[in-house]
Parts: sequence; C-alpha cells; structure tokens
Amino acid sequence: MTERNDEGIEKTRILLADDHPMFCEGLIASLKTVDSFEIVGQAADGAEAVRLAESLQPDLVLMDVNMPGMNGIEATREIIRMSPHIGILMLTMFDDDSSVFAAMKAGARGYLLKGANKDEIVRALNVVAGGDVVFGSTMARKIMYYFEMMGGRAPAHPLFPNLTEREREVLGRIASGLGNAEIARKLGLSLKTVRNHVSNILNKLQVADRAQAILLAREAGLGGP
Repeated sequence: MTERNDEGIEKTRILLADDHPMFCEGLIASLKTVDSFEIVGQAADGAEAVRLAESLQPDLVLMDVNMPGMNGIEATREIIRMSPHIGILMLTMFDDDSSVFAAMKAGARGYLLKGANKDEIVRALNVVAGGDVVFGSTMARKIMYYFEMMGGRAPAHPLFPNLTEREREVLGRIASGLGNAEIARKLGLSLKTVRNHVSNILNKLQVADRAQAILLAREAGLGGP
C-alpha cells in the first residue's frame, strides 16, 4: 500500500528482484535519492521474489528476467496470480522478442533494458505505479511490429520473426521434448539437417544451449506444458 513520509509525500513501495549484487547496490543507491520511492525488499531469485511480494505487498516489483531457479517471467506470472494489483516492471539485459512478449503475457506492465539511465527508470516506475504501461523505444517498436503482424500486414511470426518456418517447426518439436532423431523422423528430414536447424535456432535466439531455447519457446506458448 502506498504510504506517506513525514513531509506528506506519497511513498511508492518497491521490491527489487535481481541476482547481480553490484547492479542492485547501484540501483538501490540511485532510487533512494528519489523521495517518493521506498525500497522495501530485495530478492535474488524468482521464488524469493514471489515470497516477498506476497508478504510485503509492495506497490511495484522491479524484476530481472534471467535469475536462477524460477526466472523473472515465471515469478511475474505467479505474483500477478496472487496479487494482481502489484505492478511489475521488467529491467533486464534481454531484448529478444520472446522475452518481451512472454513478459507481456505474464502480466508485466513495462519492460526496460539495463542500459536505461536513472531518469528513464524513475519515469517508468512512476508510469507503472500510476496503472499505465511503459516500454523502452526498442521494446515499443517490437510491440508495434507485433500488432502490425496481428493485423495481417506482415508474414513473419510475431514471436520469432528471425526464424524460418521450418526452424519454428523444429523449435516447437524441441519445446515438446523431442530429441533430434525423433524430430528427423517426424518431419521426414535427415539427422544432419535437423542438427543444422537446431544450431541455427540457438544462434538466432542468442541462447547458449537447448535448455534455454526450450524455456524461451515454452514461454512463447510453443511445445508442451
């Protein structure tokens, strides 16, 4: 619940969720200079963010995407399920399409990159605290592109526009838990061709391994539960 300090200024209560201690220290020091903000807690992973959000009931959660265990998108989904009044702003290094849209689907009200300066972060927090949504310029262009495609004005897939149709098909099979040999059999391809597709997918999604590709694909609605 929003509180007032001794000077009568409304305080926006913020929970910070990020697993990088040095980044958190700098961010907290920066936000503490804003009279209307109060940092009420700090979580180092998604599960802790969910627990603290439930117990502290902050106005806002400033959430990283990539954290150990439960990631920021999964944590966002759970926090919104339990406390839909809490506003969540993603602050992350990831600007790939799948992370942006997965965050939107989970209920985040904003998405900024960690390169944003203090003024941009403060403005975004105030916008989200006011009940509106905010995205950085790069994110906004992705969202506009998405809605253009939803209107049928572009042929590419809204979540993975840099993948070919066949690569998206392979990614869907990967997300369903199939191995390369099974994918080859189901799609009528050679094992070597499937391996090439998988390599291209990992490069285009900028992920290190198959597990990360599965996470992104499932957050985007592909594959199994």
